[in-house]
Amino acid sequence: MTNKNGVPSDSKPCTVDFRIRLILPDSLFSSHPSNAIAWVDSMRDSSPTRLKSNFPQSEHISDSWIRNHPSALNMFEQIANASKGKKIVMFLDYDGTLSPIVEDPDRAFMTREMREAVRDVARYFPTAIVTGRCRDKVYSFVKLAGLYYAGSHGMDIKGPSKRRSYKKDHQSLLFQPAGKFLPMIDEVCKILEEKTKSIPGAKVENNKFCLAVHFRCVEEKMWEELAEEVRSVLTDYPMLRLTQGRKVFEIRPTIKWDKGKALEFLLESLGYANSNDVLPVYIGDDRTDEDAFKVLRNRGQGLGILVSKFPKETNASYSLQEPAEVKDFLKRLVEWKKLSIRGV
Repeated sequence: MTNKNGVPSDSKPCTVDFRIRLILPDSLFSSHPSNAIAWVDSMRDSSPTRLKSNFPQSEHISDSWIRNHPSALNMFEQIANASKGKKIVMFLDYDGTLSPIVEDPDRAFMTREMREAVRDVARYFPTAIVTGRCRDKVYSFVKLAGLYYAGSHGMDIKGPSKRRSYKKDHQSLLFQPAGKFLPMIDEVCKILEEKTKSIPGAKVENNKFCLAVHFRCVEEKMWEELAEEVRSVLTDYPMLRLTQGRKVFEIRPTIKWDKGKALEFLLESLGYANSNDVLPVYIGDDRTDEDAFKVLRNRGQGLGILVSKFPKETNASYSLQEPAEVKDFLKRLVEWKKLSIRGV
C-alpha cells in the first residue's frame, strides 16, 4: 500500500535528526579513551549510518529493509502513477549518486551515459545538482547548462538564466547565505592544509563556503591524529561546525542552512513553494542528503531515494544500489515522460 505520492504506507520514517546528531561536540575529542574510541567508530561508519543490530552487513540489502525502502526501479510504475498530473522537479546529489565514490575527489568523473541521462531529464523537468562540492567544481564535472547548481551544501546557488545570453556564464539566481564567511573559510583552509600535510593521504578541499577534509586514503591508525588536528584548528573558530560524510570531515558555517533548505529555496524560486501539483524527487547517498529527505517527509509531498548497497537509517522512501541504477531510473523517467506527451 502507498500514499498519494507513491510512498509505501508501511514505510516508517526515521526519527533521528541527522543534522543535530552529526555535529561533533568538543567533548568527543577529549583525551578520555572512550571518547577517542567513539570518534574512530564514527569515522568508520559510512553515511547515512549503517544499521548495526537489525540487519546483516552484506553486499545484499536485506528483505526487511527493502520492504520499507523498495527499489525505485522495481516500483517505477507505482511512482509514475503517483506522478500523473504533477510537475516533477529533480534534485540530484553528485558524489556517490551521479559518479562513483573514488579515492581522489578530483577524479570523481561521471560517465558519458550518465551525463546524457541527466541532460535528457533536464529537458523535461527542472533539475538541480545539490552537492557539498564547490559549485564551480561540480559544474566542471557535469558540464551541462540549463540546470540549477547548489554547491557548498546549498550555500552557493545558481540557476539557468531566463534570458538569452551570449556570455560564457548563462547562470543567474545567485544566492549565497554564507557570503560573510568566505575570508574565514579561506583562512581555515590554509591552516588545515599546513596541519594535515604530515598525515599521508589526508586531503583538504576548499568548497568555497565549506571545507572537506578527506580521510579515505588515510590509514586507520592515523585517524585519531587527523581528528585531533582538525579539532585543534576549529577550537579557535566557534562560528564553524564539524559534520561527517562518507570518509570526510565537513566544516561549515553555523548558519541554519543545509541541502533541505536549498531544496525549499529552489522550489520557492520555481514558484512551487505552496503548490499541490508538484512532486519533488531527491536522489542522494550521503548523511547530508538526509536533510533533504526529511524535508520531503515533513512536507508529505515528494520522493526521497537513497543510493546504497547497505541497509541504513534514512528518511528516504525508496532506494537504488549504485550510480548505474540512478542512470537507469533517470532514463526510464525520460521514456515515461515521452510516452505521456504522446498520449501513449
